[in-house]
Amino acid sequence: MTIKQKNELITAVTSLLEKMIPVEDDTPTITVSKPTLPEMLTVKECAALVSGLTEHTVRMLVKQDKVKYIRCGEGARGKILVSKDSLLKYLGAVCS
Repeated sequence: MTIKQKNELITAVTSLLEKMIPVEDDTPTITVSKPTLPEMLTVKECAALVSGLTEHTVRMLVKQDKVKYIRCGEGARGKILVSKDSLLKYLGAVCS
């Protein structure tokens, strides 16, 4: 069998397979969404968000690790940023 005959045979088999098996021309589209960043609030903003909540109470919740937070800046003087979701979740669990 020559190379020409092999190529013709391969072409014939390929065309038969394409007739038997539907070929999809559309490639699936993959969409990637950006992760949502948590909304962070300062201690003052937390106190303003919930009536009856004081800045001191927010600082105590942070100190007791009852809410998620990060400290921006160096050392104990850094600004405290509290996760809004964490604060509302904690207050919802306590108040329910």
